[in-house]
Amino acid sequence: MTVRIAIIGGTGVYDPNILDNIRDEKVDTPYGVVGLKIGDYLGKSVAFLNRHGAGHSVPPHLVNYRANIAALKELGVKSIFATAAVGSLNENMAPGNFVFADQFLDFTKVRKHTFFEGGEQGVVHIDMTDPYCPELREVLARAADEFQLTYHKAGTYITTEGPRFESVAEIKMFKLLGGDLVGMTSVPEVVLAREKEMCYANISMVTNFAAGISPTKLTHQEVLDVMAENAENLRKLAMRAISLIDPDRGCLCQDALEKLNKE
Repeated sequence: MTVRIAIIGGTGVYDPNILDNIRDEKVDTPYGVVGLKIGDYLGKSVAFLNRHGAGHSVPPHLVNYRANIAALKELGVKSIFATAAVGSLNENMAPGNFVFADQFLDFTKVRKHTFFEGGEQGVVHIDMTDPYCPELREVLARAADEFQLTYHKAGTYITTEGPRFESVAEIKMFKLLGGDLVGMTSVPEVVLAREKEMCYANISMVTNFAAGISPTKLTHQEVLDVMAENAENLRKLAMRAISLIDPDRGCLCQDALEKLNKE
């Protein structure tokens, strides 16, 4: 069966009791072999890809983003829900809140950001006016409303290189630039998904206020603790969103290259 829906995230989202007929799959791509799980939910096949590998063993700057996105495309995925733990620069977006980002600012440095590097692939300048699929964001908002979760329908996600946390001066700069959230994974994931003509939505869970805003120094344990406390809400939100969409839905995101070639 073709897989049309995928979740990219960590073990906080995945619950073996949610999906039926779970099986491990390996997908060979030009960028490497990707291991993932495929299961069924309400009659829909769903792929789950653990971005950081087993035991959170891969740091954000070394994630093989191209292989991951290429593997999902190979499976036939059309819609991606990508979860992320983020810090907040916006006092209105408090720990425990969900944010469905609509824009990003990219401050990564060493990652492979494109499938198009010349040669046989050519050079493509993909449009990123609406990087996160507006339709999937609407679905997430509807699901969050049903569960009465505290969420924000839009926000600007600052992507930093990591794995270190940010300095106070960096956070001040990001805030001046209009950033709401700071994390380490959305770029290039969202860009690569657009290049492969897949809809991509970000589900950010705020785990802490960023450096200089938070009254205490940041620790990775703080992030894990808030994720654990809110994991059930995150699972409910993601799975309800999946139940609300047509696996074979069409969208402008899925014609990104065709639209580009016509202009």
